[in-house]
Amino acid sequence: SPPPSPPLYYFLQTTTMPPISGLLTKLGYKSGKWQPRYFTLDANVLRYFTEHNGQMKGEIVVGSIKNVEKVAPGSPVSADASTTSPKKPVGPHAFRIVCKTGKSTRSYYILAPSDEERNKWVRALQPQRGEEPKPVEGGVVTAKNGAPIADQQYALRAGKMGPVLIQDWQLLQKHQHFNRERIPERIVHAKGSGVYGVFTVTQDITEFTKASFLSEVGKKTEMFWRFSTVAGEMGAADAERDVRGCALRFYTEEGNYDIVGNNTPVFFLRDPALFPDFVHTQKRDVRTNLRDNVAAWKYWSDHPESLHQVTILMSDRGIPQTYRHMNAYGSHTLSFINKDNQRFYCKWHFKTQQGHKHYTNAEAAEVVGRDRESAQRDLFNAVESGDFPRWTVFVQIMPEDDVGTTPFDPFDLTKVWPHKLYPLKEVGFVELNRNVENYFAEVECAAFSPGNIVPGVGHSPDPVLQVRVFSYGDTQLYRLGANHHMSAVNRPRCPLHNPQLRAGRMCMGNMTDANFDPTHKVQSMREPPLKLDGDADRHVTVADDYEQPGNLFRIFSDEQKQRLFNNIADAMEGVPREIIEAQLAHFEKADKGYAEGVRKALAK
Repeated sequence: SPPPSPPLYYFLQTTTMPPISGLLTKLGYKSGKWQPRYFTLDANVLRYFTEHNGQMKGEIVVGSIKNVEKVAPGSPVSADASTTSPKKPVGPHAFRIVCKTGKSTRSYYILAPSDEERNKWVRALQPQRGEEPKPVEGGVVTAKNGAPIADQQYALRAGKMGPVLIQDWQLLQKHQHFNRERIPERIVHAKGSGVYGVFTVTQDITEFTKASFLSEVGKKTEMFWRFSTVAGEMGAADAERDVRGCALRFYTEEGNYDIVGNNTPVFFLRDPALFPDFVHTQKRDVRTNLRDNVAAWKYWSDHPESLHQVTILMSDRGIPQTYRHMNAYGSHTLSFINKDNQRFYCKWHFKTQQGHKHYTNAEAAEVVGRDRESAQRDLFNAVESGDFPRWTVFVQIMPEDDVGTTPFDPFDLTKVWPHKLYPLKEVGFVELNRNVENYFAEVECAAFSPGNIVPGVGHSPDPVLQVRVFSYGDTQLYRLGANHHMSAVNRPRCPLHNPQLRAGRMCMGNMTDANFDPTHKVQSMREPPLKLDGDADRHVTVADDYEQPGNLFRIFSDEQKQRLFNNIADAMEGVPREIIEAQLAHFEKADKGYAEGVRKALAK
């Protein structure tokens, strides 16, 4: 029989040895028991794992550490260290880590095997490690090299009325950094808000997936959720009529899994060749630098597949009051792979537990006039005050053999899967419970990509998804550089070993000296063969683009329909008549009452 697998600490020491690592004993926050854990420390994060099976149990962001101190044997444990009384008193060689958590603190009590080992960890975990240098006494400001700055407010000049001297390196450094404070903003989803949270599994779906983070009821996975508007720039208002982006990252023990979707289950297009064209219609005119509703309606009238999303956008759902009061969707068809190597296609749904709230056009105009950051303010304040928002997580499951038998293309991004055919299956819930400490480093520099998958989940033949797998990662390489995966918000919470990810700007990891690894094989990421049908060609899709938007229209109440008509009429102001008539023809094919209502609203 093969030899048993080595424990986690052997693997870490031989492949990804961090600056400091070792076996310690930690006081359990809920259990009150002293538990052996394997700790690893790098420049940003202190992580701890179970000793033998390598499951990550938690982490401490180095920048959150306020203090590290030695603890005498038998000392009482502070109230913020455990929800239950410790089963045993503090033993020898103990130390305490005190961390900031919002407006309060959290303490971690740890036992080392010796005084020497304890001293090593205490020195390594001192707050200056991984943080910005502390101001020296008296509030003296320092330069980047730690040296005190002579004067923050006055430049070095040759005489009272003379020129500035180029030897004033402190002045030059200040301006050099100021000139480089911005990075390229995202083309879409430029303005966003981000919050950390936890995903908890409540139902067993192991029949469909072998993904570890979905492997058992009650399992919790740390996550990060970035909300955003889509069309606007960084300075756009939160309460504009627009789709809202929803990018979710699950920090699983097998790597980061990203779901990159919206607050709508469909989108404006199904062929990726059109994505840059469509986005340009939502941006500013190259000559006037003004938003151009003529371009938007020209695109929509030329592409009837956009009607489903246009109907959602112009309905009440087009302006959510807050990020907390809306649903989120993976939008794309994704996939699960189970332990028997069977593929199932799936759709992710995140249903808000806060209820739905939306603004009318008039209400939104009033909000924008007094607060352009209304959604950011609401989300931050809710989390900061302990009012943690939640979403119930569902999936729709389609057996792979159903492809080709449904009355719709399951990989068409402009279509939903009818719930009667593929009902929602509950998976768990998301709770957002921790605000970021540095917006730029954690929200602006968060780099999501649908290419980030883990064993047990995968992609689909959805052509828009296929291109996004490339384009999202490529965007972040342009915005943030080749080593953006090393920053704290993007870094996996599991051991990372890839000799090919070496060098480049801002390379801060610990690299091995191997240039390649010809013997390394991982079977867990292998997927079953994908069935193909037909020739390679630039296929033109023929589909019914009117049934689903018509069905959506017919479930609206009379009041909702009237607001839809008025919203469309407002958005068509200044649009040439021929474009309006082309769009009305699409409305009529979805439902005659749809077109009739818009015509009446336009005539007012």
